Amino acid sequence: MAIFIDGKRYADDGLMIALGITLEGKKIILGIEQTATENHRPISRFLEKLIDRGLYYEDGLFFIIDGSKGITKAISEIFPTCAVIQRCHYHKIENVVSYLPKGIQSIWRAKLRAAYKHTKYETAKTALMKLSNELYNINPSAASSLKEGLEETLTIHRLELYAELGKSFTSTNCIESVMSQLGQYTDKVDRWRGGNHIQRWAASGLLALETRLSKLR
Repeated sequence: MAIFIDGKRYADDGLMIALGITLEGKKIILGIEQTATENHRPISRFLEKLIDRGLYYEDGLFFIIDGSKGITKAISEIFPTCAVIQRCHYHKIENVVSYLPKGIQSIWRAKLRAAYKHTKYETAKTALMKLSNELYNINPSAASSLKEGLEETLTIHRLELYAELGKSFTSTNCIESVMSQLGQYTDKVDRWRGGNHIQRWAASGLLALETRLSKLR
């Protein structure tokens, strides 16, 4: 019912990893795709491969991503009518505050987090738009960054599920935890002997750690 997608770098190469969440909250590694960039074309092909292998999507899928335009475009292309996208609040907030002087970044992190914690869509959006207007007087680029893709950061609010699922589904922490655990198997390798080497080690590591993944609430 939900899929987290993110990438992990290996020198000049990389892997896209898809982590599925069942209705019971069980985490399943759905697949990996070797790609050096987050361009939408290889990601679209990755999603098509998941469908070919039996990914059930007719009742709808909930995607949680970091905000990558390539991933967003691929999801919209492959699932035009049956997918919704939730962008990670943490990545959005960090993108916004990166435009600001360091002395006020912590203040604005707190303001943005407070706005996103409103459980109602209209209340959260009103609070965020108010902050955008305040930011415009400080740094128009920061204000523009906040508005970019704002609706996708409020998907779970719009679905009226923030109170129940907001803790797990408003950030990419779930898949980043998987990446961190995978790193325990792969990050000490100094020399990769071709893409097949990367894929075999990553796949083996993911299969090993999958059995230890706890359920989402």
